[in-house]
Amino acid sequence: MMILRAPGVYRPQADTWMLAEALRAVPRLRGGRVLELCAGTGAVTVAAAKAGAASVTAVDLSRRALASTWLNCRLRGVAVQLLHGDFSAAARLPRFDVVLANPPYVPAERAVGRGRALAWDAGPTGRSVLDRLCATLPDLLTDNGVGLIVHSAISDPDRSLDQLRSGGAEAQVVAVDTVPFGPVLRSRARRLAARGLIAKDQHNEKLVVIRVERNCCPAIGEPA
Repeated sequence: MMILRAPGVYRPQADTWMLAEALRAVPRLRGGRVLELCAGTGAVTVAAAKAGAASVTAVDLSRRALASTWLNCRLRGVAVQLLHGDFSAAARLPRFDVVLANPPYVPAERAVGRGRALAWDAGPTGRSVLDRLCATLPDLLTDNGVGLIVHSAISDPDRSLDQLRSGGAEAQVVAVDTVPFGPVLRSRARRLAARGLIAKDQHNEKLVVIRVERNCCPAIGEPA
């Protein structure tokens, strides 16, 4: 898929395509209302629309990212609702059947990225966005809705799973891939190794896709 992007918008990489592939296995996607958080270029929004979503909404803090999403959707005849702001702004909207997220997750000195780094910087542990996302995402889903989150193993997938489950959602890893470091991690490898977040000679990272299910219906025999 050829994706256009405004200056300063991070180009899609392996995590983008993992998320786009994983969404194809979500039964509620076809005919459903889909939300992409931290949309970037909108590549996953386009993939969801082409896979049969009835409507797509994209959220991002970057106006340039939203412009890129609009352009890529426009070129493919996809009608998209755009929302500028933090993903918590989506809580004002009706709930969605499917929520997709590729949030910032790279450990950084700043708690929040600036400029282009807004797309990847996520505080000292890489969790400044993920922690809030795991607390928020289940409440964006319809009953029996499905969410997908992609992030690096450097940012502790087990913590994501624990947070989601403690919030009452079902959560499991549904896809794993090992890929070479991208330009951001290559530039920070020495510092991350010094902090013990990666091995000294590490050049690859493991990416995971976590599936989140909001299941409102108790099993037979369980109290409502």
